[in-house]
Amino acid sequence: MPKYIMLANWTNQGVQNIKDSPKRLAAAKVTAKAFGGRLEGFYMTMGTHDMVLVADMPSDDAMAKFILTVSHAGNVRTTSLKAFTESEYQEIVASLGKSDRAKKKKKK
Repeated sequence: MPKYIMLANWTNQGVQNIKDSPKRLAAAKVTAKAFGGRLEGFYMTMGTHDMVLVADMPSDDAMAKFILTVSHAGNVRTTSLKAFTESEYQEIVASLGKSDRAKKKKKK
């Protein structure tokens, strides 16, 4: 299942209602399941972003719907990244140039 990283920041509304944040996280986990995925990890962070979440979702569409649903409440703003595992990364790098070589062979 595709993996995604979400970088999130609390909005003013989210900070004003910070004590409700654990309940919102629990609701986000339920929402992820409703879209066929799951939240694999959650980290509160210090620095540019307040939170980092790792999610498994069945598709980009499912992830987009999840993000829009969670963000709609107005408590967080997110930036999302599609992530590739180390083995996926290895396959991508190994495949570089293969399509160019195949095209050159067909031209000859």
